[in-house]
Amino acid sequence: MFDYLRYIRERNFPHIWCSGCGDGIVLKALIRAVDKLGISRDEMVMVSGIGCSSRTPGYVDINTLHTTHGRAIPFATGVKLANPKLHVIVVTGDGDATAIGGNHYIHAARRNIDLTVLLYNNYIYGMTGGQVSPTTPRGKRASTAPFGNQEPAFNISDLAEAAGASFVARGDVYHAQKLEKLIVKAVQKKGFSVVEILSPCPTAYGRRNRMAHPVKMMEWLRDQTVPVAKWERLSPEEREGKVRTGIIVDVDKVEYTETNDKLIESLKADK
Repeated sequence: MFDYLRYIRERNFPHIWCSGCGDGIVLKALIRAVDKLGISRDEMVMVSGIGCSSRTPGYVDINTLHTTHGRAIPFATGVKLANPKLHVIVVTGDGDATAIGGNHYIHAARRNIDLTVLLYNNYIYGMTGGQVSPTTPRGKRASTAPFGNQEPAFNISDLAEAAGASFVARGDVYHAQKLEKLIVKAVQKKGFSVVEILSPCPTAYGRRNRMAHPVKMMEWLRDQTVPVAKWERLSPEEREGKVRTGIIVDVDKVEYTETNDKLIESLKADK
């Protein structure tokens, strides 16, 4: 049996997540991925902002930063620039990263800085009151949309691709072993990497949208997610209501810290 306690801060338990929340599944997949990568804990830093997802680093026994709302990526950028040899993982949510932190998300992808962003997407602000988030589907209810959200939702994986990320993938907590493999690939990739992780929120999202039972939400993930290879064979009509999962982008590009280091060395040489 895998020894999760090697990577856990037991003093911070019990955790704060609601029954049926998928964030604990992500935590376990992340721990298994870190173990497979074989990276020393001293060579890894995990940074988070505010939200249910952002409590993850508090339970992991490696170098961690719990920062302000929407600012996880700027903090992580500072860490990476200060020591480019570190493996920096950002743990964030759909509201934290793509609402208040939206510009940081876009421009980190544009720079292609070597960060791994694990972006938990539960379609709502889970911790702070169940408000509409940028990914809340049109027509779905939230505390700030009691009659249904009237705005189109962000496709945050496509957004990362369009902004210039080197690696973009989407996983879900039902397919936990596949998620673990995506996290491994994302950390190994040089450049800005995003893994969007679909995770159920029975408390804030499910109960407002007739999916209050966690099992029902997990069944939705099982039935509505479609691997990339199968997705390519579907017609536009067959794709309706489905969600593409797997590796969406995997390209090699110039990475920001490498060009920054070259600039610094050239400036030193000019003196």
